[in-house]
Amino acid sequence: MAESMKGLHRTHRCTEVSAANIGEEVTVMGWVQKSRNKGGIIFVDLRDRSGILQIIFEEGDIGAEGFEKASRLRSEFVAAVVGRVEARSGAVNDNLATGDIEIRAKELRILSEALTPPFPVEEDSKTKEELRLKYRYLDLRRPDLQRNLMLRSRVATLTRQFLSDEGFLEIETPMLCKSTPEGARDYLVPSRVHPGNFYALPQSPQLFKQLLMCSGYDRYFQLARCFRDEDLRADRQPEFTQIDMELSFVDVDDVIDVNERLLQKLFWEVLGVKVTLPIPRMTWQEAMDRYGSDKPDTRFGMELKDVSGVVKDCGFSVFTSAIAAGGTVRGINVGGQGEMPRKKIDALVDFAKDFGAKGLAYLAIAQDGTVKSSFTKFLTEEQVQALIAAMDGKSGDLLLFAADKNKVVYDVLGNLRLEIAKNLDLLDKNEYNFLWVTEFPLFEYSEEENRFVAMHHPFTMPMEEDLPMLVAEPGKVRAKAYDIVLNGTEIGGGSVRIFQSDVQEQMFEALGFTREDAYERFGFLLNAFKYGVPPHAGLAYGLDRLVMLMAKEDSIRDVIAFPKVKDASCLMTDAPNVVDEKQLKELEIAVTV
Repeated sequence: MAESMKGLHRTHRCTEVSAANIGEEVTVMGWVQKSRNKGGIIFVDLRDRSGILQIIFEEGDIGAEGFEKASRLRSEFVAAVVGRVEARSGAVNDNLATGDIEIRAKELRILSEALTPPFPVEEDSKTKEELRLKYRYLDLRRPDLQRNLMLRSRVATLTRQFLSDEGFLEIETPMLCKSTPEGARDYLVPSRVHPGNFYALPQSPQLFKQLLMCSGYDRYFQLARCFRDEDLRADRQPEFTQIDMELSFVDVDDVIDVNERLLQKLFWEVLGVKVTLPIPRMTWQEAMDRYGSDKPDTRFGMELKDVSGVVKDCGFSVFTSAIAAGGTVRGINVGGQGEMPRKKIDALVDFAKDFGAKGLAYLAIAQDGTVKSSFTKFLTEEQVQALIAAMDGKSGDLLLFAADKNKVVYDVLGNLRLEIAKNLDLLDKNEYNFLWVTEFPLFEYSEEENRFVAMHHPFTMPMEEDLPMLVAEPGKVRAKAYDIVLNGTEIGGGSVRIFQSDVQEQMFEALGFTREDAYERFGFLLNAFKYGVPPHAGLAYGLDRLVMLMAKEDSIRDVIAFPKVKDASCLMTDAPNVVDEKQLKELEIAVTV
């Protein structure tokens, strides 16, 4: 039966007790990690969010009734203990912060009993994730998850402090918004008061933060909840948190400066990692040409090399036809892997096909310099040597080539270098390589919609020198946009915004919107711009992704208290679920399944 806490007051968390407290009486409370009854003495490991503390119960100290009660303690019982701090009588446990002390109990209260948990509550659990997510309230007791969520809290607190000190105001923006379907799918909320009408949950506070700049607030930030109805990945959830900001009277360098100093503060104060400023910058085009990705992982080399000029006149039709069709031939040098078994090379070919490759050409250089290849029989000896030289190939290297349209070649080799780096264990989670990627294309062409769509959003400012091409040649226009990348993951992105009405109208024209379309979707913003709008720019981080990398986790589910699974459902609460017919009637909604 559960006992009351009446008259008890917790004096310390478990690991707040130390050798400095020896001889003192303390009161600690927490969950039983494990209990070991050695006959006349019972050892209990008590756990709270700070860590573990050993308690010893002996009948001479706690009495017969107290000792009998201690013998009933089981895993996950909640207990309060009053006792004296002593130096540990047995061997010191160097793995525990409290490994040199123990509490000799004089009073025990069992505050709550517990069923046997469906899996052990322990660090680095090997239990299947589906079971852990079903019992997430137990999973969240694990020390590693608790550390992650405490780290997240620390990042949020430091971010608020830093931005406040930099003159930013924390302002909340609405959760019930107008749907502006230009990007990912919205989550829709039906209105009872306006039957047949819907709110959308915000994909980001983009339009509202621009309106705040129009309203003169100068520097805004928010830890904003955002919602996107899109397919999930390890670093994507249907609801997530952004560190969102917007600044007035600034250009690219101003936004980058404040954010570099924010990152420097977070990594130093949370992890003790020194971020050297300025963070390197790379244009989007350079990132694609060198790494095949707009979020390159620069912790290792294996950069792409364009060898189109070397092989354009060779006898291998796969190469020559790709070049003739306006594509390129590019390769990566997997250093020291010239002896890779054919089976592993075939697996890489299959991997490449998942990203649109028709195949993958390879050239392996043995230690004695002999060449084994899938295509060199079509090349002269001079062409083979020129190709090896262009790839900086040497004895023991493996050269891999893709030939196709640039987009396919980038996608194939960009993903292939990452896959190989994982296989060869080249990705050091203790290394933090930051990179700004700048000058993104303003538009990308959508085959599905048969028109240009905004790569970021329709309020992104073009590079001034590209403005003359905005309507005539939109595919060549670069954006004043910038992403911050960490170890191959985009952790944040932003842009300078359009604040001139004539540029905004040209932007909508390039996107294929009529004036009426533009005002139907974004009229409230465009009207606000008629009353004096400052030049402004902003950036938003994915807080979950940032914390995931700081915590050295592979999934953002490990840094979110109650995440969803791949189909956007919650295994613990069974959301989403059906609702009462009465609720649907009030909303004037009929459901057909």
